[in-house]
Amino acid sequence: MTDLIINGKRHSVDVESDTPLLWALRDHLKLHGTKYGCGIEQCGACTVHVNGRAVRSCGISVGEVAGSAITTIEGLSPDNSHPAQQAWIEVDVPQCGYCQTGMIMAAAALLERSPKPSDREIDRAVTNICRCGTYNQVRAAIHRAAQLKEGA
Repeated sequence: MTDLIINGKRHSVDVESDTPLLWALRDHLKLHGTKYGCGIEQCGACTVHVNGRAVRSCGISVGEVAGSAITTIEGLSPDNSHPAQQAWIEVDVPQCGYCQTGMIMAAAALLERSPKPSDREIDRAVTNICRCGTYNQVRAAIHRAAQLKEGA
């Protein structure tokens, strides 16, 4: 049994300590917002926050994050009111949408570290892969989220 603190609530999962966090979230806790993309930490579809830092949940084990504060897309805000979520809707970023929860989580972590990120900072921090090529819209949405956050 491993105790995890996810979206502010304690959960016990009956998995081996080397189980990837992604599978504990999706298969055991039924938090399906975190997507499986590649399984090798490259695409970013599985991005969550661990102690406020964006991490690829397919490459970190439950044993490594036990006791840490984990935030999934479901916990970012209860009503899509987070500035990144608002900006994603406003800018109409998604096409197929599969990668977008990971993109939003990467963007939200960036905005916590850098409230007004430059294009260069965005390009360095949000390395998630989008097969639809929404990178320009993602960048625009992050800039818009920074404005929304500043105005809040």
